[in-house]
Amino acid sequence: MAKLGFLGLGAMGYPMARNLLRAGHQVALWTNSGEKARQLAAEENGQAYGTPAEAAANADCIFLCVGDTAMSQQVIIGENGIMHGAKPGTVVADCSTISPSESRKIGEALKAKGVEFLDAPCTGSTPGATGGTLTFMVGGDEAVFEKIKPYLEPMGKRLYYCGGPGQGLQAKLTQNLILANICMAFNEGMVLAVKGGVDPKLMLDILDNSAAKSGLISYKAPFVLRRDFTPNFAMKWMDKDICLMLDAGKELGVPLLLTSLTHQLFQAAIAAGHGDEDFCSSINMLEELTRVKVQSQ
Repeated sequence: MAKLGFLGLGAMGYPMARNLLRAGHQVALWTNSGEKARQLAAEENGQAYGTPAEAAANADCIFLCVGDTAMSQQVIIGENGIMHGAKPGTVVADCSTISPSESRKIGEALKAKGVEFLDAPCTGSTPGATGGTLTFMVGGDEAVFEKIKPYLEPMGKRLYYCGGPGQGLQAKLTQNLILANICMAFNEGMVLAVKGGVDPKLMLDILDNSAAKSGLISYKAPFVLRRDFTPNFAMKWMDKDICLMLDAGKELGVPLLLTSLTHQLFQAAIAAGHGDEDFCSSINMLEELTRVKVQSQ
């Protein structure tokens, strides 16, 4: 049994922390509202703390999963953050998807305190977090990654070491870039097909049995056809990642032409009130423009 911490108990973090507790680890819990930490502590025999620093003082390895770069900065190096409670030799693994360059700065701040840091973003959405089948992409010192790998295993089934600091985030943003643009292609293609009179179920069967087959489409399309946009990965969070992709492209001198257009579609969908829905609900924008619905008959 290890002394772990988990900070940030949202749609992803709550089941991730629960899986660590169910694996038999001692887990110090913190989340911004406090109530979810107390609830999970009561359900699974964890321990809730009032600040990130207090949780960090009671753990040898700390995971966190929060919404954006500013939240990670606040939780790790802000007032009452992890940095102010963690002992030298502690490992902090940030499972959030944030700016790679800002993540490296966080790592340097922790290093000055004798605390190890890994960027460890994950993919698999809420079902993967619940089932313990997430995929982790990890950047940082490889020896530190090997050290904490047993603690990642209750949460994920595929663990990729991607290189030095920030490289896990670079891989995660690349993956989400491709997902977002596949979603945009699906939206355009299905609206075009339906507008042209093709049955959407037939079109999906054709896609599944052609070179255009996509795991994302196969998974998301049934939700679209039954108009179920309950969030597994909310549009506002995918759009946040798209912004990070565009920032990374600017920093690295890589033009991201398709991604820029996808960003505009997602921004329009958020402005129209779809931000808290699953990102596949972005199809609504093209449907409204063309006055068709991609749905089961």
